[in-house]
Amino acid sequence: MNIELKPKEFRRLLDMVYIGNWVLNSTRGTDRIPDFDQLESYLFSLCDSVGMESLTSKSGGISAPSAAYREGGIHEAIMNYEDAVFFGILADELAHRDLAAFGDAGDEDAHMVRAEEYLSEFQANGLDNVSVDME
Repeated sequence: MNIELKPKEFRRLLDMVYIGNWVLNSTRGTDRIPDFDQLESYLFSLCDSVGMESLTSKSGGISAPSAAYREGGIHEAIMNYEDAVFFGILADELAHRDLAAFGDAGDEDAHMVRAEEYLSEFQANGLDNVSVDME
């Protein structure tokens, strides 16, 4: 199979593969999924042939994203995604907790309203107004 990509498309593909591998493997420690690491390595090995040498580094014959690539903003994109997921789950769980306490656990409309209230609060203040009562 051959796929022809313009340089900008190839660069976007690298970003997507890096982000995907990060999501799938970054928390696995030594139990990484090697197929994803190998695909990432293969794609980054192609950088030299398309004038993107600065995006890759080689160690022991294995290509990997370079420090310049990793420090060039890709992790900010990952962090933005992680923040959105974190705050979304937190708002959902808190709304569920609140409605269960009021006996309205099955009211989807009320749940959506309450979750949106939490999301608005988190958007405005992050976790500054969140406290945990440790009894």
